[in-house]
Amino acid sequence: MTILGITGPTGAGKTTLLREVEKLGGAVIDCDVVYHKLLKSDTTLQTKLEKEFGPLRDENGSIDRKKLGAVVFHDAERLKTLNTIAWQAVVERVQALIEECREQGRGLTAVDAIALLESPLKELCQLTAAVLAPAEIRVRRIMLREGISEEYAWARVKAQRPDEYFSQNCDYTLINDCPAAEVFSQRAREFLKEVIL
Repeated sequence: MTILGITGPTGAGKTTLLREVEKLGGAVIDCDVVYHKLLKSDTTLQTKLEKEFGPLRDENGSIDRKKLGAVVFHDAERLKTLNTIAWQAVVERVQALIEECREQGRGLTAVDAIALLESPLKELCQLTAAVLAPAEIRVRRIMLREGISEEYAWARVKAQRPDEYFSQNCDYTLINDCPAAEVFSQRAREFLKEVIL
């Protein structure tokens, strides 16, 4: 089984590539989804977070992400501590999910993570691919997808790492400057068939 790590900035088209992985019979592990589920259900992670950052539970007993964010996002050291704790839990869960995919006989499993390159998740992947797109296109996509202002969309785009960071640290780079999603879907499918299958 091939384990492909997929990363890149918001609005670049990672979701389109991930859909093509699924169409080819591959599995997709979304690390954001994994993390959010762990915040709700993993008592070991919840305990570690509260030991480090104080009471964080909501009325359902889950970790309240807004409370946690308020504690860490203006303090680089605390954010680093959070990432270390979170990545340990996420990596363990992703390893288990990869094993499930292997047992199912999947030929390809994609691990989708915005922080793939700076986390231990990269070590789980045999290959890595960055999906990039021109900033103007990303801004339009984010505005359309999330219903936010152009100013806010630009702020989001400018806050992320530069394209060179992704392209220099990944095995492959897919540029999504396509006029329509269908065109990039075809490019993504050809990439997967050529590189993986």
